Amino acid sequence: MNDLWNGIQQAIWLTLTLDADLVEISLRSLRVTLSALFVSCLIALPLAAILAVRRFKYRRLIISTLNALMGLPPVVVGLIVYILLSRSGPFGVLGLLFSTHAMVIAQVIIITPLITSIAHQSLRELWSEYHDLLISMNTSKWQRIKTLLWDGRRALMTASLAGFGRAIGEVGAIMIVGGNIDHATRVLTTAISLETSKGDFALALALGFVLIALALAVNFTTHWLGRTEREGRW
Repeated sequence: MNDLWNGIQQAIWLTLTLDADLVEISLRSLRVTLSALFVSCLIALPLAAILAVRRFKYRRLIISTLNALMGLPPVVVGLIVYILLSRSGPFGVLGLLFSTHAMVIAQVIIITPLITSIAHQSLRELWSEYHDLLISMNTSKWQRIKTLLWDGRRALMTASLAGFGRAIGEVGAIMIVGGNIDHATRVLTTAISLETSKGDFALALALGFVLIALALAVNFTTHWLGRTEREGRW
């Protein structure tokens, strides 16, 4: 019991004093996750709008596939990315394995279906409200998509935050493709796993505090966005 209490005290001290390792790992984790989120949003949000507005062959198949990929095990994603980026893989010549770039790629694959599916559901409901109006105004498909993306921005931000929450807590795929290399690819989740196995509960708990704080921030922001959307405020 004393060891646990001492570990908590040391973790609080490391957090309050902004320990160098703690700050480095936290910033790297944020950089990787925000990079993956940015790329995913560039793919997912326009795709969600297109799926909401346009009717084309295989549309339902694409939607069903995206919904199914939401539950794709991250370790499987990590394995696939590892094979593709390994020396014997088709992209091995790029030398991306065991780098933050590989970690970003894995996170993009993991969260893109999630963001697309959540965003599509919201935009589909919005499209049902705007359909008659936009059709009567003789707008082009691109104008309709831009209108949905702008007027549905709060719902899209909520979808993006859901992707961020999924990515920031990922450990399996990140460990496989990143290698958990000190001062290179070590992030919050992989560092917590390593420090726990080493018995260094102080740093593990401090990293856990940061991860919990980020998760709470995402949840509070999502709740606030949902409330302002219901109340009609931005």
